[in-house]
Amino acid sequence: MTAPYGIYVHWPWCRVRCPYCAFYVETDTPRWTAWADGVLAHYTAERPHFPGAAEHLYFGGGTPSLAPARAIGRIIQAIDTTPDAEVTAEANPGTVDRHTLDQLVAVGVNRLSVGIQTFQPTLARLLSRAHTVHDAQRLLGLVRETDGLRSWSADLIFAVPGETLDHLRDDLARLIDSGAPHVSIYGLSYEPGTPLTRARDAGRLTPADPDAWFDQYALVVDTLEAAGLARYEVSNFARPGHHARHNHHVWRAGHYMGLGPSAHGFRPDGTRTTAPRDVEAWLARPESTTDQPGPHDAAVDFVLSTLRHRDGLHVPTLLRRTGRAIDLQRLAPHHNRGLLQVDNDTVRLDKRGWSVADGLVRAVVDALIVPTQPR
Repeated sequence: MTAPYGIYVHWPWCRVRCPYCAFYVETDTPRWTAWADGVLAHYTAERPHFPGAAEHLYFGGGTPSLAPARAIGRIIQAIDTTPDAEVTAEANPGTVDRHTLDQLVAVGVNRLSVGIQTFQPTLARLLSRAHTVHDAQRLLGLVRETDGLRSWSADLIFAVPGETLDHLRDDLARLIDSGAPHVSIYGLSYEPGTPLTRARDAGRLTPADPDAWFDQYALVVDTLEAAGLARYEVSNFARPGHHARHNHHVWRAGHYMGLGPSAHGFRPDGTRTTAPRDVEAWLARPESTTDQPGPHDAAVDFVLSTLRHRDGLHVPTLLRRTGRAIDLQRLAPHHNRGLLQVDNDTVRLDKRGWSVADGLVRAVVDALIVPTQPR
């Protein structure tokens, strides 16, 4: 039996670079023909390591909606996918219209992920979004009315400097009113080397304080769950039947092929792959370098890739894949505080633990052990 897997394809071009973004993006003229050629060459190199057909295909970026639909369609047609595969493309407001959406559906895209981030004009300016609030509202309406989509999602960012609970309430209300069946929401992060981080370090902006962050995340959870969107991962909420296969798979330590410049992958044999973080270098040699993690690093990867999901970390699978177990006694204080649910087989985030998931990941990593062998 072959292991299920998905494919992530990276499109590296954007109209502008958002000041918080640490992903590899370029703002020059997209070279879409060369990109598609490179993706297919990269696929040919990775394909022998992934038996069977892909169950989901995800075009991320960057702004994939800047790519001509025919380029995306060419890739979809060349890749071996299951008959019911979910094919997602990220789209930003101001980059697509009704005709573009119909073209994307016609070439095989059946799910969209829409990068809204905020409906508040002042916050959008701070985030340097390359679209207006009107563009965002218009795109949600177009997506909702597009025939042929299996599902769609919208992204929001919270804890933006200057954001209030009323701002966030308004953003959430607009998303709920749009009928979005899936919402991904992220606390603004300050990644090394980004303009936003440099502005923070220079004192030109003040990040949201921890209390504001927790209050806003609590508002997100309460509002979305009251509207029927259940949390299945720290940042992902969906109506029944609408969880994103890509997100669901990756956050359960699933295997996936990474194609395109800077794309990461995880082969079924446990090998991690990384493509060159430069368009020209990748086009010259569209393939990945590889790294075979040792048992401890593989166990850390497994913790990082499972604890954030509602299904949690399955201890027997951790042992089978990595030869590592967990000293559950070391997690007892977190269990007693209502942060973790712990039993012999599974470690899950408890109600109070979702908002401090990153800290709990570190706690579980610290509890990794090499089990003693029975005599």
